[in-house]
Amino acid sequence: MYVAVKGGEAAITNAHRLLADRRRGDRSVPALTLAQIAGQLSLAVDRVMAEGSLYDPELAALAIKQARGDLIEAVFLLRAYRTTLPRFGHSEPVSTGNMLVERRVSAIYKDLPGGQLLGPTFDYTHRLLDPDLAADEAIDDPETGPDTGEKILRVSDILGDEGLIEDDPVADSAAQVADITRTPTEYPMGRDARLQTLARGDEGFLLALAYSTQRGYARSHPFAGEIRIGEVDVEMMIPELGFTITIGRVKLTECQMVNQFKGSAKAPPQFTRGYGLVFGQAERKAMAMSLCDRALRASELGEDIIAPAQDEEFVLSHCDNVQATGFVEHLKLPHYVDFQAELDLVRRMRAEHFANNDSGDAAATTDDTMEAAE
Repeated sequence: MYVAVKGGEAAITNAHRLLADRRRGDRSVPALTLAQIAGQLSLAVDRVMAEGSLYDPELAALAIKQARGDLIEAVFLLRAYRTTLPRFGHSEPVSTGNMLVERRVSAIYKDLPGGQLLGPTFDYTHRLLDPDLAADEAIDDPETGPDTGEKILRVSDILGDEGLIEDDPVADSAAQVADITRTPTEYPMGRDARLQTLARGDEGFLLALAYSTQRGYARSHPFAGEIRIGEVDVEMMIPELGFTITIGRVKLTECQMVNQFKGSAKAPPQFTRGYGLVFGQAERKAMAMSLCDRALRASELGEDIIAPAQDEEFVLSHCDNVQATGFVEHLKLPHYVDFQAELDLVRRMRAEHFANNDSGDAAATTDDTMEAAE
């Protein structure tokens, strides 16, 4: 028998008090500071900033603390806060070619102008738990190499000089850039809107789709042309001054994937591009984004759309974790009236089902009796 759950404001208030208690944890242990979270859990902070569409390490750290480490909840908090902020202008396009590079690797060229810069990475660690991290032991200061002054050319520019990769799409400078936060979603999307949606999409969802393209669903053979992490200047045009000024710096991760393309009636065989650009250090997200970007260009390149990662509406309408969270978690909220209606419907359907079966059994018994009499 179904019994309605009863509760109200007192129960909700007590639930909030219990949440605050569990968030704080053992009172004998010092509370986490925002500086500790931002400095020592920086990759989590970077993910929350990217998917929350707001570059502010301190606010992202606050969201992580408030969410007890639940990153999607933290993204939700940051996204909600973002909606309260006024917009007084927009920045100029950032120049990642002038990035102050901290990490730069390429999987297709060993020797590059500017060299391979490993930077802070897990790539060459042994994935063994380090018991020393349980204590706050001193660590060695990192070494910094000399600045050679050599320009760090893009790998895509090297391929482009030989005509081996498609040209970078040139945007119409007079056209208005899409803004997915202010305009309703319409399909098909332009690439600018697609990239915005992917940039703040859920890392796990995009990673799964990217993996699917490598396993044969929209099969392509990608190479990590270049991954670079570093800081770029953010500039803004001041109408009263008539020129741009630098208003700050942000850390970004940029990825360019190089994919095979057998050519078409309009284009010769050449390499094509997939692009990813994300706040902070987020290589996995940038790589997944670039693979999904390339898959979503299927119609543009004259390829058959045969896999989920190529379906624009499927990918873009499901990659936002805030929307997905709301849609899934609303199932926890009261649905008493709906469920009572479903119960009534199922009971009536069952009654009709058994009534029909009983009448069918009776008819079959009558037929058997008549056959026996004959």
